[in-house]
Amino acid sequence: MLNKIEKVLDEQIRPALSSHGGDIEVIDFDNNKLFVKLTGGCQGCSSSKATLKDGIERLLTQRFPGIIDELVDLTDHAAGENPFM
Repeated sequence: MLNKIEKVLDEQIRPALSSHGGDIEVIDFDNNKLFVKLTGGCQGCSSSKATLKDGIERLLTQRFPGIIDELVDLTDHAAGENPFM
């Protein structure tokens, strides 16, 4: 399952994030929850919550219904050095 999730991230999510200097890492997948960490320009960005919930989570829960119910953000946003403005 993680390979399928990574493929969607590579093809549909990471190109958009990288245009803002960011990326997303999958940390774990457990009990229908995908644990992720935003990096680069996404770490500490004021729009990261909207990007994660309204964009990435929506796409992945629609693509994998009943498999992914929620994304859990493990990003340390306070440590972000270069958020996209």
